[in-house]
Amino acid sequence: MLVLIDDPALLHSIRRVAAAADRALNEVDVADARHLWGSAPIVVLDARAAAACRNRLPRRRRVVLLCDGPPGIDEWRIATAVGAEHVLAVPEDESALVAVLGEQPQRPEADGTVVAVVGGCGGAGASTLAAATALTAASRPQSTLLLDTDSWGSGLDVLLGIEDVPGLRWSGLSIEGGRISSGALRDALPARGERLRVLACSRTGHGAGPTAAAVRAVTEAGRHAGDLVVCDVSRFPGPVTETVLELADLVVLVVPATVRACIAAGKASQWITERNPNQGLVVRGPAPGGLRGADVAEVLDLPLIASMRAERALTGMLEHGGLRPGRRSPLGVAAEAVLDTVGSRPRSREWAA
Repeated sequence: MLVLIDDPALLHSIRRVAAAADRALNEVDVADARHLWGSAPIVVLDARAAAACRNRLPRRRRVVLLCDGPPGIDEWRIATAVGAEHVLAVPEDESALVAVLGEQPQRPEADGTVVAVVGGCGGAGASTLAAATALTAASRPQSTLLLDTDSWGSGLDVLLGIEDVPGLRWSGLSIEGGRISSGALRDALPARGERLRVLACSRTGHGAGPTAAAVRAVTEAGRHAGDLVVCDVSRFPGPVTETVLELADLVVLVVPATVRACIAAGKASQWITERNPNQGLVVRGPAPGGLRGADVAEVLDLPLIASMRAERALTGMLEHGGLRPGRRSPLGVAAEAVLDTVGSRPRSREWAA
C-alpha cells in the first residue's frame, strides 16, 4: 500500500499496524507519489499530505486519512476534499485500521488492458499507430475502445473516415467523477465495424477535448468491461495526459528514425518514465541518415517493440476513406507487434525492460 506520512509518530503506528495486517508498505514523498497513486490498492496519508494531494492528484477510492488523536474540523474538511473513505485516529482506532488494511478489494469480473500511444516528437505518427492498433485488435477479434485524448489533433474519427457517423464525442460527455456504464457508453459511440468504438474530440476548438475526470471514468469503464482501451495521447504535459499515463498498462513511444526526433523523444521519454516506467518503442521510417530501430532503442534506453518502414500509400489512404492498414503493411505489422507485446507481458504492470 502507498503511505504518504511525514509525522514520525503516525509513521511508527502505520508500520506496526501494517505488520499486524500483513501488508507491505511503499513509503514515498508526495512529490514522488504520482506514478503510484492510481495503481496502489490502498493509500494511507496524513493531513499534510492530503492537503498537498488535493489539487495535484485525481480522486480515487480506498484512501485513508490517519490522524494523531481524534480528528478535528480541519481534518474532516481535508478528508472530504481528498475523497477519503476513512478518517481514523491512532492509537484509538488501530483495530479499525487493521480491519481496513486487511480488506481485499474486489476485482472486476473482466480485466481489460490500457495502451497509451505517444509521439516522441511532432508529426511522429502516434495517432495513426493508435488507430491501426485499435483496428487490428478489433479484427482479432477483441472488443476495443479507441480514445482520442489529444484535443489539438484533427480527430480520430476523421482519421478513420467515420466523421459523419452519428454518435457521442467528448464535447457531449460531461463527467466530473464517479463511474460510467460501459454498456451505455459503447451504445452511444460511433463504430467502425462490429468490435471497435471510437470516442473522438470534436472539430471545434473550445471544449473539444476531455477533462481528466472524464478520461479516467471512460478508461476505467473500458478496462472493467474487458476491452482493450487504446489512447492517442498528446506529447505535451497536462492533467489529461498525466491521467492516461497513470492508467496505462503500456506506453508506446513512436519515434521517427532521425537524429532530431531522437533528441526530442529523449525529453518526452524521461518525463513519461516519471509517471509510468512501462514504455516500449516503435521506430518509424524513413531513415534518411541510416538510423536503425536498434540504434534508436539504444539511445533512448527503451525496449524496441517494432521498427517499421515508411507506409507509402498512407497519405492517399487517409484522404480517401480513412485508415485501412493491410495486415502485411508496415503499419499493420507494427500494430500486431504492439498487441503481441501487450498479450505476452505479465499483468503485474511492471513490464519495463
